[in-house]
Formats: sequence, C-alpha cells, structure tokens
Amino acid sequence: MAGPLDGIRIIDLTTVISGPVCTQMLGDQGADIIKVEAIDRPDHARGAGFGANQFTATFLNNNRNKRAITIDLKSDKGKALLLKLSSSADVMIQNFRPGVVERLGIDEAAVRAVKPDIIYASISGFGEKGPFAHKPVYDPIVQALSGLTTIQAGSDEERPRLVRTIVPDKLTGITMAQAISSALVAKLRTGEGQHIRLSMLDAVVSFLWSSDMGGQTFVGKEVSVQRAATFIDLIYETQSGYISVSAMTNQQWTSLCDAVGHPEWKDDDRFQTPGGRDRYADERLNMTQEALLARPAEEWLKILEEAGVPCAPVLKRREMIHHPQVKASELIIETEHPVAGRIRQTRPAARYSVTTPEMRYGAPGHGEHNDQVLEEIGLSSEDIAELRNTGVIS
Repeated sequence: MAGPLDGIRIIDLTTVISGPVCTQMLGDQGADIIKVEAIDRPDHARGAGFGANQFTATFLNNNRNKRAITIDLKSDKGKALLLKLSSSADVMIQNFRPGVVERLGIDEAAVRAVKPDIIYASISGFGEKGPFAHKPVYDPIVQALSGLTTIQAGSDEERPRLVRTIVPDKLTGITMAQAISSALVAKLRTGEGQHIRLSMLDAVVSFLWSSDMGGQTFVGKEVSVQRAATFIDLIYETQSGYISVSAMTNQQWTSLCDAVGHPEWKDDDRFQTPGGRDRYADERLNMTQEALLARPAEEWLKILEEAGVPCAPVLKRREMIHHPQVKASELIIETEHPVAGRIRQTRPAARYSVTTPEMRYGAPGHGEHNDQVLEEIGLSSEDIAELRNTGVIS
C-alpha cells in the first residue's frame, strides 16, 4: 500500500540539507516530490563529499523518492513553466535567501495567483527581518548564535564546542516536514492553504528550550552564568573499551552501587537523593569511572544488564550498522541505484501499520524526469523540445 501522503504533490526548490531532508521525509511517506534545479547550477550536494557523477553520499541520502527536473528560473518562459507546474501542486517549498523568490517572480503571491489553496513553505537561516536576515548561513553559524555551542561545552565558562553533526540543518528539515503535514490537515478541513515560514535559528532555539534553557525560563530570576552540574559525560572507560551507563532513579542508583561492588555508596549522605546525586555529580561520576576500570566492557554490560542498570556499548559507525538491535529493527537497508550502484541507507524511521512508506526510487539524476513531469501537466513532445532548444530546460 502507498504511504500516507500518496496523492500529494510537492514542488521542491530547496538545495543542500535542510530542505532536502524535509522533502525526502515527505517523499518517503508517499508524496510526489518534484525537485526543481537550475540548469547550470545543480544542487550543491551533488558535488559535496563521497561519490561521483553527481551522486555523492550526501545527495543520495537526502534526495530519494523524488523526481528531478531542470528549469531556468531567470527566464520568463522558465518562470511561466514553474507556475504552470505549481498549479498542479499542493505544496511549494523553497530555501532561497530572503528576497530571491520575489526577484525571480515565484514568491507566494505569484504562486497563489495560479493555485490559491497552495501551501507555500519558506526555510531561511535567520528569518525575514532583523540584523542577520540577509547574512549567509551555515550550520556552525546557527549553532553559535543559538547557544548550542555553549550548551555542548557544558558550561558558560568553558570553551564553546560544535556538535559534530549538522543539527540545525537536519532539525530544521524535520520541523518543516511536521509543519507541512499539519498545514495539509488544516487544508483538508478548511480548503485554505497558508504560508509556513521557518528559520534554522527558530528551529534550534525552540528545540533547545525544552531541556537546556532552565536558567532563562523564570522571568526576573535568570541565571547570569550557567555552570554545568558536571564536566564529566556519561561515557566510561573500561579495560576493553567504552560504555555508557546512566542511573537516574533511586532503584537504578542502588543497583549500580551493588553491581560495581560498592554497596557502601548507598549509605553516603551525598548520594541519598536525586538532588544530592546531582549536586555531587562530579564526585559520583568519578567514583563510578574508577570502579568500571576493573573489568572489560563485555563483562560490565552483562553485569549491569542483569542488575537493571541502563547501559550500552559505545559503537563506532562501522560497528553500529551490524549491531543486533539495529538488525532486529531492520533499520539499515540496501538498494541498487542505477548510477551509484549498491548503496546502504536507513528505512524511513516511522513505521505505519496500514499506509506503508515505499522506496519507489533512489535519488534522481539532474533533470532526469523533465519529459515525464512536463507531459503530466499537459505539455506535448513538441512543447518540451522547444523548451529544451531554447534553454529553458536541460
């Protein structure tokens, strides 16, 4: 059975990561994603990282379940072609810098003139107004401005640190995918489309607030300098490698004390309550680390598991894909791509009991579906040939 968004058409003008993450999620869920690229400047991700012939790992992993066409949006005929295509769509999404779609003549007003109920979605770095609105943006810039680098450091007094994965880009894509889905529900109920605006900065600050902004939550009682409860993370060294152990509840703490051979810790006044264990976290974690150096990782994982203490091995990327839990979840799949060959990816994360997402096709070639898509909106082979001859499509 097709995915839950089967029958929804989305015109995708996004490039690189944030937008393509969003549209791949929606494409995995059944939407017909039409990826529109410039003729002379294809998606930058086609040439970024591992891979060749415009099929890098970055492009493959963010653009499956899409069809691709090319349009010269700077030409009047190209703009008219995009607007004709938009008239067949439910959603248009773009991540140009603020002001670009207006200059191209494909802004919300222009698109809504041909499709009044369309959902128009705009991703930006910092929003449409303010001193940073027109600045170029990359993931580390948003990590810095949002406070994420300070949170990652563990304290306002420590050197800020980047999260070593592009959290703002990917989180923005996921947030926009959820917002588009909600707008589609509203459209089904009311018949009206709307404009969704989301900046990377908005997505990250909103994401952080639920767990990392406690010191700024109570108005008039803000914490001027935020210090970490501990400078030690929950990764522990053993005789044979690293493991993670996390004892949050009273029962888990007492079980940990017994499991590591230190039942006397249960009587230590500092650790009698969750508040005390938090206050003396450095001491508690240092003691735990010293105890865990006594055995290899494999033994500790067995002992802790039997004691009911949450724990896991710390895996390298090449190890993770073969872990029994990952295999049991059937999370990693292998497919044949017509150009890139055999590739390994994850299946769509969410599982549906009825409307099962399908892997319909891998990431498309540059302009691969020009003829197919344009025929669907009523253009004849002669019309398409003329567009190609005049450079409107490639």
